[in-house]
Amino acid sequence: MSQPEPGISRPTVVDAHAHYFPSTMGGFAPASGEELPRLVIDDERSGRIMIGDRVFRPVTSQLWDVEHRLQAMDDAGVRLQVISPVPVMLTYTASAAAAQEYSAAVNDALAAEVRASAGRLVGLGTVPLQDPALAVTELERMMGDLGLRGAEIGTTIGGTELDDPILTPFWEAAERLGAAVFVHPVDGGAGAVRRTGQPYDFGMGMLTDTAIAATGLVFGGVLEQFPRLRIGLAHGCGAFGWVYPRLRKAHGVWGVGPDERMRSLWVDTLVLDPEHLRLLVYRFGADKVMVGTDHPFFPDLFAAAGSFVRDAAEAHILDDDVVEPILSGNAMGFLGLPVVPPTV
Repeated sequence: MSQPEPGISRPTVVDAHAHYFPSTMGGFAPASGEELPRLVIDDERSGRIMIGDRVFRPVTSQLWDVEHRLQAMDDAGVRLQVISPVPVMLTYTASAAAAQEYSAAVNDALAAEVRASAGRLVGLGTVPLQDPALAVTELERMMGDLGLRGAEIGTTIGGTELDDPILTPFWEAAERLGAAVFVHPVDGGAGAVRRTGQPYDFGMGMLTDTAIAATGLVFGGVLEQFPRLRIGLAHGCGAFGWVYPRLRKAHGVWGVGPDERMRSLWVDTLVLDPEHLRLLVYRFGADKVMVGTDHPFFPDLFAAAGSFVRDAAEAHILDDDVVEPILSGNAMGFLGLPVVPPTV
């Protein structure tokens, strides 16, 4: 792994894909009594995400403790991080009222952590998309009163695809408000491919799920109807970059070509193989690829947040002039923020 030469500046790393679970949600219960994800903190460094009495997954304190998160960011050379809810917190199968209560509590806590981070964290909240009118109201509150930069949403909304007309009010509001929308697979990829369990769900399901969502956005009319949307997709947009030529061949659209709409999407670098970065830049554009790590769930990937891109350039997979935009500037564009200057 390359090391910086003395006197040579390294671009600031902006991590656009990281997750957060408020410590305050341990005792949350909606008025309806529905069982929604909660956090149980076992000690200073470890805890569990629970759904009812079931352990969803064990977690580390970097998921909820800002001080521990910032220390990890310093160790990894990450200057700025975009935090969004853990995908299980996108409670689309709950009642709309319970989801609204939950979303508001999560967003309030997330915004408080962003304010406490001394400019190191940027927040994307969650909205109860099973009721688009409630989702719009919460998005307006997030973007106004709370100062968040947008929302994380699932690849499907309780089985509703992202190009379903029922979601049109949300897309209209996101464009009007200038909200960044980050699309993340739900249910760990379960149900997206014909085989279930591992390695199928994680290895193929999540990538297929994301590709189906992107297909709806590009070919289903969302980006054509709302061309100023800023949408990012996790995990390098899943399999979409690879299957896109066949989708384009099958679609045969008229008017605005799908290439233009597809290249309006942002994607992250969480593709695990540096060779895949080449296709992301070719397919989506050098201005639309941004760092993503899934922090804090994969410590090794987070530690290599910057070197993954730099080493790809040294291996002549990427051109040198795209390194700095990928490491920092592109994420700032996705968020609608000024580019952070490089640090030495």
